[in-house]
Amino acid sequence: MPDALEKKLSAALVREGAAVAGIGRSAPGKAARASRTHVEKQLNDARRKGDLSCILRVEEIVLRNELERYANSRAMRTSLETSLAEHAAATRMLDRVHDPAAYREVDANFSLPRNRTGGVPRDEARQFFRSHAARLLNQDKSRLDESEKRVLDKRRLNMRHAEKLYAALQERALGIEADRGQDRGMGRGS
Repeated sequence: MPDALEKKLSAALVREGAAVAGIGRSAPGKAARASRTHVEKQLNDARRKGDLSCILRVEEIVLRNELERYANSRAMRTSLETSLAEHAAATRMLDRVHDPAAYREVDANFSLPRNRTGGVPRDEARQFFRSHAARLLNQDKSRLDESEKRVLDKRRLNMRHAEKLYAALQERALGIEADRGQDRGMGRGS
């Protein structure tokens, strides 16, 4: 049998749920959902463009917007500042991967097997793509509405796509064959 405190808490949660549902049906709630749909489209367009620099610039815009408008706790501010610092490191690494001679130095610094994925360095850019996708997944577990979760999904997709684009740049910079997939048994006839 629930005691008085448990009954009061349950009632407060029901009232909160009704209030949140009411906000969602209000004109500002509908406007927020429409705005998020537009943000989703821009995120999709950035990914479809297939330009790693564009994906990184778009994510930086989103991170800076979150820091400026939504960071309402020290933990959130710190997390966003960390994301931006890692993003900056990834952007610097992107400059290096376009220069094969400079990137060979990076490759030499990540020579241990635990610092490599698929034969290429798990450098700061690769680390950013992975850790940021994990951060976005953790945000998806919080109390957000469906439109906010769809935006997070698009951002995670962008990070996965960015990592693939970056891995291809790494392989090109290091002179690794483009048809490596065949070495793993892909595309072979029986």
